[in-house]
Amino acid sequence: MKKSLTILAVVAFAAVIVLGGRYYIWVANIGNAATPFDEVGIGLHAYMPGFVQDWGCAKLQESFGTQTLPPYGCAAADGRWKSPIAG
Repeated sequence: MKKSLTILAVVAFAAVIVLGGRYYIWVANIGNAATPFDEVGIGLHAYMPGFVQDWGCAKLQESFGTQTLPPYGCAAADGRWKSPIAG
């Protein structure tokens, strides 16, 4: 039983690392994407807690700014970025 719990914990930890890393790659635009409209990134964004979503939207806005509309989850009611960057 203890071995099964250890294996389950390792698999869960690995899943968190892989999915979190994939989310970070999308948010930080490490691949220099032309747009923020990556289906996997947007899907992962929907599962993140609020403070992570806010951080992610701010990072995406830094990368894409006014070049494009915000992706799903980062748009305010008027269609603009949810958290504008001061400056």
